Amino acid sequence: MDEKFDILSKYNFWDGNVPALGFPRNNYTDDIFNYVGNKLVKVLVGQRRVGKSYLLRQIAKRLVDEGTNPKNILYINKEFIGFDFISNYKDLEDLLNLYTSQIKPEGKKYLLIDEIQNVEGWEHFVNSHSQDFADQYEIFVSGSNSKMLSGELATLLSGRYINFEIFPFSFSEFVGIRAGDFSKQYYLQYMEGGALPELFVLPNEETKRNYIAAIKDTVLLRDIIQRHNIKDPRLLEDIFIFLVNNAANLISIINIVNYFKSNNRNTTYDTVSNYIGFITDTFLAHKVERFNIKGKETISGNAKYYINDLSFKNYLYPGFGYGLGYKLENLVYLDLKRAGFQVYVGTIGDKEVDFVATKGDRRIYIQSAYLMPDEKTMEREYGPLEVIPDSYEKFVVSLDDMTLPSNQGIKHIQAWRLQDFLR
Repeated sequence: MDEKFDILSKYNFWDGNVPALGFPRNNYTDDIFNYVGNKLVKVLVGQRRVGKSYLLRQIAKRLVDEGTNPKNILYINKEFIGFDFISNYKDLEDLLNLYTSQIKPEGKKYLLIDEIQNVEGWEHFVNSHSQDFADQYEIFVSGSNSKMLSGELATLLSGRYINFEIFPFSFSEFVGIRAGDFSKQYYLQYMEGGALPELFVLPNEETKRNYIAAIKDTVLLRDIIQRHNIKDPRLLEDIFIFLVNNAANLISIINIVNYFKSNNRNTTYDTVSNYIGFITDTFLAHKVERFNIKGKETISGNAKYYINDLSFKNYLYPGFGYGLGYKLENLVYLDLKRAGFQVYVGTIGDKEVDFVATKGDRRIYIQSAYLMPDEKTMEREYGPLEVIPDSYEKFVVSLDDMTLPSNQGIKHIQAWRLQDFLR
């Protein structure tokens, strides 16, 4: 039989075959299945190695469990060498035709295509089959670049897609994997390691360090340097290192340019700005704008950057000064994003609020602090929240052993319990 069909058979659920599913990520699959059963294209985006491939296979397994014939599901992973023969959307169309001619599925078919941005012209394939009224398809795709939906696909589909950003494991997932509990002890382990799925099956710290280094190198080389024809690859990596070691600090492009100039590295504002944009496009880091709470508007200039997973800090650049308080703030940001919030750094007068988070009609203000051992520290952390002249929820998140009493309606939350308050 056709060699290409043999490759399809290897990775699909036909004839009782069940590809590796990984740790169940029910929060994501539940959210995605709220949109199953229509022509909306389901798009999963996120950094390489956060588990998008496993999620697509978990979606396929759930479809089967809920009654879909396995032969009506086609899964393709463009990251696998076996699928290297797919270079453009016509190759993808040929493979789809091979599948339908050999399997002969009847009725609605489900197409799940991983890292689809590696297929030239993929937008045409997705647009055609998602809107095909003669032959019914429902499409799920994944990609590792936030800009994959900003171009032609967005124009072609005109809002006929739904986007899901996939993050590394949350603390609750970490607890599930480790068979642990929601305690400070396990949270500190979570904070001092990493949350990329593959880390949990690697045998030792050195192997983990090499794995994280390989991810970083792959993203920088394949997704940025080659894609954008970067002229100064070393500068790109040094900017990434700068962002990792300055996560949770307010910085500006000018700050970074001056930093490199002070180290005898000449660069320009536009170059640094572009390189940072490429880094955030691949989800290695996230930019958070400032928000004027009274004026209710974003403020240009300084911004904060948070890294997508603390493993980049913990395994690659541990020697730089970067306390637990900054790591905690990074994890709080990721929790807010996982919960679907839009996140800003708040300003009110001369005070800063770590996070202003909005989702629909809900708004939350959060201060993040390592510990609050004395009255002076509590005044510093609670103070910015106390002057906000509205009645939205206000939290202080810390690693204190005891839950502190509410203060003027401001609740104290132990970090390992934050997810409960964001639901």
